[in-house]
Amino acid sequence: MNQVTENETGVKAAIPIWRKYTLSVQEASEYFYIGYKKLRKLIDEHPDADFILWNGSRPQIKRRKFEAYIDENLSAI
Repeated sequence: MNQVTENETGVKAAIPIWRKYTLSVQEASEYFYIGYKKLRKLIDEHPDADFILWNGSRPQIKRRKFEAYIDENLSAI
C-alpha cells in the first residue's frame, strides 16, 4: 500500500496510499474495498466524472473526490 519514490538527493521515501492524490484502479479497489471489475464498470459508466483523471487511456482515481462521490451517490455497491 506504500509507493516508494526517490527524491532529488537519492533518498527513497514511501508514500502511504492515504496521502496520495490519485490512485490506480488497483489501489482504489484495495483502498475502498470495491471489486476491481465493479470499479472499472463505474469508470466505464462515468468516463467524464470529476473523480477520474485520465493519463492517456489509463484512468486514475482522485481519492478525495471519489470519497465524496461515494458518500453522496452510493448506498450499496
